[in-house]
Amino acid sequence: MTKKIRTLLVDDEPLALRGLQIRLEEFDDIELTATCANGREAIKAIRTEKPDLVFLDIQMPGFDGFAVVKSLIREELPLIIFVTAYDNYAIQAFESHALDYLLKPVEEERLAQSIQRVREQLSDRIAIEQNARLVDLMRSMVEPPEELSEIINNSELSPHSPYESHLSIKDRGQITRVDVSTIDWIDAAGDYMCLHAEGKTHILRETMKNMVKRLNPEIFQRIHRSTIINLTKVRELRPTSGGKYEILLDGGAELQVSRNYRDVIARFL
Repeated sequence: MTKKIRTLLVDDEPLALRGLQIRLEEFDDIELTATCANGREAIKAIRTEKPDLVFLDIQMPGFDGFAVVKSLIREELPLIIFVTAYDNYAIQAFESHALDYLLKPVEEERLAQSIQRVREQLSDRIAIEQNARLVDLMRSMVEPPEELSEIINNSELSPHSPYESHLSIKDRGQITRVDVSTIDWIDAAGDYMCLHAEGKTHILRETMKNMVKRLNPEIFQRIHRSTIINLTKVRELRPTSGGKYEILLDGGAELQVSRNYRDVIARFL
């Protein structure tokens, strides 16, 4: 059975919204979860529905497509396909950061290409890296309007924490949920993370850059370019030769602190 791609549509033009909905009915693996007529509805729907894919109109009154993304920069984003009637600088800016963009009226062939890109992204499990680049771009752009803070901080819409409390580990068809509070340390092996928790090692496909963003920095800190430790698991801090330090964790692991990350030591001094 083909896995359904849970999809959300956002557009303030009813005809455009209906037209895209009809086009998407031709794809058996697209499952429409909701439609939204404005940015405020979109933010709430993304947080509650947690879709895999969002077709997001750029030009909307109030909170436009950019504002929607800005409001979610602390969270795990779905794949974003921007939809717009204007081929201006924003298209070029997002072309290499968002998954794709479509010009209105949406052409059937172009839509099919976008859906294929979505399938490839999801099957290759690289959506997290794609979203990180989009978040970085949004952070580098101009500050959001002041009224956007209302919806970012709205208790009804805002999540309790922007950081992960559990990590899902997939292995040969099984999924293991690892409580991040049980993790002693994490080390990188290429594009994979080795999570050491309660005497076991779990392998997660992820980059170090994204892993750092997913964990609470008040608890998890890097001590090396390829190592993250849980600060609550530190038992001893030992000075070694050359002004370096070694950290002993509760589980018995002994890890070296790189010179570039010696600021972590200040937390214990």
